[in-house]
Amino acid sequence: MPRLLLVTVIIAIALLIFALVDISLTPSKSVKSLRKWMWAIIVIIPIVGPALWFVLGRNRSGRGGRVSPIIYGAPDDDPDFLRSLKRDEEQERRIRELEEELNKLDDDDAAK
Repeated sequence: MPRLLLVTVIIAIALLIFALVDISLTPSKSVKSLRKWMWAIIVIIPIVGPALWFVLGRNRSGRGGRVSPIIYGAPDDDPDFLRSLKRDEEQERRIRELEEELNKLDDDDAAK
């Protein structure tokens, strides 16, 4: 029985610390219902407080009420991906040009 009590106390303290850290790191826009400092007071209630915070206190989507970003189906539908491909092609072309120039310089040095 004392072991069960000890385990329960350790779990309650761990939940308290985890919930307080989560409250402090959560942006104010993502907190529902009450202000952050009010949730910090509620979390002090053992077991029930942290459970209330995780169920009712924060916006679980993590977006803070913002509009969700557009999700593209395939990589070639994503404009950022397409821009990165173009940038990569440009870098490869520039590397080839520089290598050709170095080869010409090496050939000129070998001919002398």
